[in-house]
Amino acid sequence: MFRQLTKSLYVSPQISVDQVAEAKALGVTVIINNRPDDEEPGQTNGAEIEAAAKAAGIAYAAVPVAHGGFSPWQLDGMAAALEQAGEGKILAYCRSGTRSTLLWALTRARAGDHPAALAEQAASAGYDVAPVRQIMDALAAG
Repeated sequence: MFRQLTKSLYVSPQISVDQVAEAKALGVTVIINNRPDDEEPGQTNGAEIEAAAKAAGIAYAAVPVAHGGFSPWQLDGMAAALEQAGEGKILAYCRSGTRSTLLWALTRARAGDHPAALAEQAASAGYDVAPVRQIMDALAAG
């Protein structure tokens, strides 16, 4: 269920409390929740994931992304959460993993990573960054 985007970043659809242990076994040190609470009925609330993460010794960050798009504060929040992991691994999740992937790609493009390389990494994990590719190019250009 966890898809590896980079050597240190996994993305996933909505996780359960039980999957926090699976993330820990993979060496995850930070879980990033990119999903707003109450997006759909039956969704595991972020507070439940946060409690399970903390109990497992995993840091937790919430950078929710609604379907309306991405804002600079979200890129800032994602960048801070990615930096928080240091040498550890990260698991970012949303409903399908797509918003987490797109937010990662935007954040890394803004940091200077080449958009084509980011697109390749995303594609190898089964995600398409085409919806944000023009923004990635603009961010990378400065």
